[in-house]
Order: sequence, then C-alpha cells, then structure tokens
Amino acid sequence: MPTTFPKCNPTEMMGLLVLLNSHKGSEDVALLADDLDLEIDEIFPALEFAEVLQLVKVVEGRASFTDLGKKLVGGSIRDRKAIIRDQLRKTTLFKTLLRALENAPGHALSDEDLGQIVSLTTAPADEAVQNIVNWGRYADLFRYDADERRLVLTRRAPASRPGPGQARPPSPPGTTESSSSSSSKSTPAAGPNTELRTAIVATATS
Repeated sequence: MPTTFPKCNPTEMMGLLVLLNSHKGSEDVALLADDLDLEIDEIFPALEFAEVLQLVKVVEGRASFTDLGKKLVGGSIRDRKAIIRDQLRKTTLFKTLLRALENAPGHALSDEDLGQIVSLTTAPADEAVQNIVNWGRYADLFRYDADERRLVLTRRAPASRPGPGQARPPSPPGTTESSSSSSSKSTPAAGPNTELRTAIVATATS
C-alpha cells in the first residue's frame, strides 16, 4: 500500500461504513454525504482511508464494499479491530512505524522520532500525528504515554484456549476495549472536524 496517512479518526471511518451498510453496501458518494447533511468533500477523508485499507472501492462516484469490508461490518468489535490491525500493518507508514518501534530501545519512540517518520508523507505534522496515534490505539498496535510523550509498542500475548476448568488469562494492558477507552486521557488533544465526527457518530448509533 502507498505511503499515506489517515486524515480521519477511526470513529469517522467506522461511522461511514455503518452508513454504507445501511444502503446495502453500495451507494452514490453524493447521497452518502447528503444523508449526513455534509458537503461531499467532507466525507472524502474517511472514504479515502477506507479505500486505502481495502474496505471499499469507489468507481464512477459510487462506493461499494469489498469482501473484506463486508466481513468487517458484519463482525464483532474484536473482529473489526483485528481486520483494521492487519490492514494497517500493510500500509507503508504503519509498517515503517512498527518496525521502528520493534527496533527502538524499550520499544518506544519519542514525539521527535514519530515526527521524522511522518515526514515520509506530505502530511501536516500535527494532524498526522494525532490521527496516527488514534488509529494505532484503536487497533491495539501501540499506546501513547503522555507523561513521557512517546509511543510504546503493544505486546500481544499469543492466542491460546484455556483447558478444562481453567480461566482465560487476562489480556495484556492496552489490548482490551476497556483499556483503550480508559487510556484516552493519554492521547494528544483531538484535532478539528467536530461537525463531521458528530454527524457520523450520530448515524452510526442511530
């Protein structure tokens, strides 16, 4: 996949996919924007990144799910995160970032280190860093330590089934839904685009 960067956050893209699903998986992009009472270019960031992750295809102004996109919207929250995690790892940006985290002392990167990696793209630094952190946390690839101002690689325990009478071991820190929510205070301040986020969240939860 190309060296690109997410111009939306996970909530915005997932909300758009839920809306597309309500249109039976295929709809004119202009009509999707109209449903959200937004201009068409305001939904492009979410639509573009969904294409980068190979979840939708846009042909002649019409967005349609790929097979992977259908699987994602039909899956559980855990299934969705797993699909997003796998697709992010295929992008040049996240592949480079994860390789750097693997090789870094303590498996952590400072804000300055992250900025150097972001410079591989044409992204505005502040916007790109915020969205990269949001996506990495959503997919349980890494967490953000606000006190140390650094990214820290998330270590995922290998999946194993508990034996008869054995309790399932707890997930490592940063890999559960609750831990992602509870660590939101450690994420850099959210960027603009509140109108789009609010509209898509409302659609996704209606």
